Amino acid sequence: MTTTRTGRSFPISVIADVPMGPGHHSEDETLDYLVMPQGMSTFRAPPLPEPEAMAGQHGALRVLQATLDAVAGRGPTQIPLDTLAVADLTLVNQVLGEGEVSAQWLTAGDDKRCAQVQESVFAGVWRVVETAADGSRHDRIEVGTVPAVLRQAAIDDAAHPPEVAGEPPAGVLNATHVLAELAQHRAAWQPGWASAVVNLTLLPMSPADIAWMDHVLGTGRVLILSRGYGNCRITSTRVPHTWRVVYYNSQDHVILNTVEVGELPAVALAAPEDLADTQERLAEVLQWVARS
Repeated sequence: MTTTRTGRSFPISVIADVPMGPGHHSEDETLDYLVMPQGMSTFRAPPLPEPEAMAGQHGALRVLQATLDAVAGRGPTQIPLDTLAVADLTLVNQVLGEGEVSAQWLTAGDDKRCAQVQESVFAGVWRVVETAADGSRHDRIEVGTVPAVLRQAAIDDAAHPPEVAGEPPAGVLNATHVLAELAQHRAAWQPGWASAVVNLTLLPMSPADIAWMDHVLGTGRVLILSRGYGNCRITSTRVPHTWRVVYYNSQDHVILNTVEVGELPAVALAAPEDLADTQERLAEVLQWVARS
C-alpha cells in the first residue's frame, strides 16, 4: 500500500526554544481507529417446552432422530418435512432455531426456481426451502458442511461465464493484474485444497478497478450471509471456484474486501469439529424431547 505526503509541517520543532520534559508535551491529534466487530455468536440451547407438553409428537421425534443419525453418519443427509403435521413442524422449528449463516439462490427472468437456506443453532444442520419451476415448495433438513443446492448453483453459474470484449475502460489500472492472479489461482487449485485469498483491501484498487473486476467475473446467483463475528457477505461469481467475500463491522463499514478461489469460503462452512459438537448437543436435546 502506498502513502502520500500531506505537506504538513514536521510535528516536533527540531530547533526551538520550547519547554521540555513531563507535563509540557501535548498531542495535536488523536488516532481514529476503525471500529471492529464487538460480539461473537455462540451456541445457545433452544428453549424447549416441558416434556409432557410434547406428548404425542412422534413425527417431530422421528425427524430429530433422523437428523442426529445423519450428523453421526448413520443415515441420509436430507430429511423431508413436507408431510409433517403442523404441531410436529412447530416443535422441529423450535428445536432447530436460527443459526448464524443464511443463504439464498435465486434465478433470473421468468424462472420461479429458488432456494432459501437457514443454518440452525446446530452447526451443519440446515433448513432448506426449495421452490420448483412449477411453484411448488419443498421443505427439508439437510446435514453437511453446506447444502448441496448452493454448491450446484455455483457450478451451474460457472458453466456460463460472462462474455467480455474489448479493452478495460479508462481509469482501470490494477484490476487486470488482480484478474491475472485469480486466473493463476484457478488454474492451480485442486479439490480439497484451502482457498487462495486475494485481499483487495491492501491493494490500490479504484472504483473503476472494482467495477471492471466485477464485470469480468460476473455475479452469480448464490448469496450467503454469515453473522458469526460481525457480518460477512459472500457472493458467487460466474467463473469457476471464485467468490466475492466482504466483511463488515457493526456499523456496516467494510473492514475486509477479498476474492477467494476455492470450493466455498471457509466462513460459510460447518467444520468437522462443528459437526462433532452438533452431534453431542443434538443428542442431549433429543433425550429431553424423548422424555415425553
